[in-house]
Amino acid sequence: MKHIHKRTGRFLKVVVLALGMVSMGCKEDTLPKPKGQLRLEYPKPTLTELHFDKFGFQYNSLARIKNESANSMVLEYPEMKGEIFINYKKVEGNLEQLLSDAQKFSYEHSVKADGILEQPFVNDEDRVYGMFYEVSGDAASQAQFYVTDSIRNFVTGSLYFYTKPNYDSIYPAAAYLRNDIRGIMETLKWKE
Repeated sequence: MKHIHKRTGRFLKVVVLALGMVSMGCKEDTLPKPKGQLRLEYPKPTLTELHFDKFGFQYNSLARIKNESANSMVLEYPEMKGEIFINYKKVEGNLEQLLSDAQKFSYEHSVKADGILEQPFVNDEDRVYGMFYEVSGDAASQAQFYVTDSIRNFVTGSLYFYTKPNYDSIYPAAAYLRNDIRGIMETLKWKE
């Protein structure tokens, strides 16, 4: 009887061990939930004309114009906590310096940027030539451009957010406003 009791004890131990292994093998690995992202959608832009003495362009009517002067202005997007700065300079034998300053300004953001994509812009019909810079990463500005007629006029534009630049958080607004700033560059026409 003692011999049977030992066998039963061993048998129970084997059964418990086997059940334990089976139950552990059937569980799925516990994985952390991925971080949730807000799905931000913005309306399709409705374009409005804006005219200065030397040039004009179309801009998104969601923007509010502030700090407007003869040579500069700010398009504010309060819902997105962003602004597009537009500046005009007259070319007076200083085109090389204006180009150098605009290019240097765009690359000042390379310290925090993951990448800067340069996209040349040529509109021969309206004599508008320039460069669009698309910046990715935690840089202060997500997009800039400059355009010129190479003779008299030079315009720069830059997109800024007045929140801490965290690319993952501002990406939907940055993508939307990047299209707006590109639209300004592409619709810009000289008055002369």
